[in-house]
Amino acid sequence: MNRHVLTLDLKDDPRGVAAYRRYHRAIWPEVRDSLRRVGVLRMDIYQLDRRLVMVMDTRKGFDLRRSFAAHVASDPRCAEWEELMKTFQQAPPGAPPGRLWTKMERIFHLEGPRRAKRPRRQ
Repeated sequence: MNRHVLTLDLKDDPRGVAAYRRYHRAIWPEVRDSLRRVGVLRMDIYQLDRRLVMVMDTRKGFDLRRSFAAHVASDPRCAEWEELMKTFQQAPPGAPPGRLWTKMERIFHLEGPRRAKRPRRQ
């Protein structure tokens, strides 16, 4: 399994932000099914004001650009969804030209709990 963490900003439009949230509460079934078909195992989107962060777990072999292009091409409703979502989105600071969702760099990782061995009492 691979993990991808991406970010983007929503446009400065409170009604647009509310609409974006409404759409994601009732994602179109064609979009959900297509994402699963191309290899998305789990996807979460978090929001802070206008900033979004997407955490996506995918099958091995998932290529962000190629797999996403296959998703968009898989069904006219998927292409329609993606075009509609773009109307609410804007690139975050530091994004490469022409890119909305932008990969984030992991700068810290903490593994699960590791217990220190205690000396035995005798």
